[in-house]
Amino acid sequence: MRIKDAVVIVTGGASGIGRALAQRFSAEGARHVAVVDLDGDGAEVVAAEVGGTAFSADVTSGPEVVRAVEMTESAIGPIDLFCSNAGVFVPGGAEVDDACWQNIWEVNVMAHVHAARAVLPSMLSRGRGYLLQTSSAAGLLSQIGSAPYSVTKHAAIGFAEWLAITYGDKGIGVSVLCPQAVRTRMTDGVTARTASVVDGMIEPDQVADAVVAGLADEQFLILPHPEVLEYLRRKTSDYDRWLRGMRKLKGRLPDVPVEPQ
Repeated sequence: MRIKDAVVIVTGGASGIGRALAQRFSAEGARHVAVVDLDGDGAEVVAAEVGGTAFSADVTSGPEVVRAVEMTESAIGPIDLFCSNAGVFVPGGAEVDDACWQNIWEVNVMAHVHAARAVLPSMLSRGRGYLLQTSSAAGLLSQIGSAPYSVTKHAAIGFAEWLAITYGDKGIGVSVLCPQAVRTRMTDGVTARTASVVDGMIEPDQVADAVVAGLADEQFLILPHPEVLEYLRRKTSDYDRWLRGMRKLKGRLPDVPVEPQ
């Protein structure tokens, strides 16, 4: 996937990882970057920074995602890269109320579905296109302190895998972004001790660096924290041992580490 001259959409683009991606894609020579966020004013700020366009949209609404895609394609041209990046975090376990479970499902999973529905017909007709979906290391491993986050991020990776299997021979590239802790508003309360346990807090710009490199190589898994791959190998090689290790890790954490978008 070449960023230069590409038409790109980034959801959750008003802050954090999304903002860093929009800025980096512009610096890499993207033809146009459309910034989508529920925070319309924030999207406008980032769009002005990158010389792109902004859309205030709820990514849990299929029609709103389609509107952003259609308006971008009408004004600029076909979407080359859709970065489905918006995400939310909910702490807690099975006791979390149904409304919160439903909301995090809509944002962390269905938003990816809406994005794929919106761009795949055009991409398939052209025989090319790329989907970048932000999940989390929690989707490969687990999220201590949040069942809703862990479950939805696992589901997001499952959907990305299905897309790659189904459309990989039809010119459609798929990558899934799986960081650990990233310094954004969502991690304001995470202590230095917790960050050290989960391999350090990195900056959104570092995530953007990993994304550009991963897209260039068309890697399915983009891991800004490379240690995650080894943890995944340990998990799959001996599940019971991995679970015991995660229980020990839980006892070492003074607060809940998160992998925000």
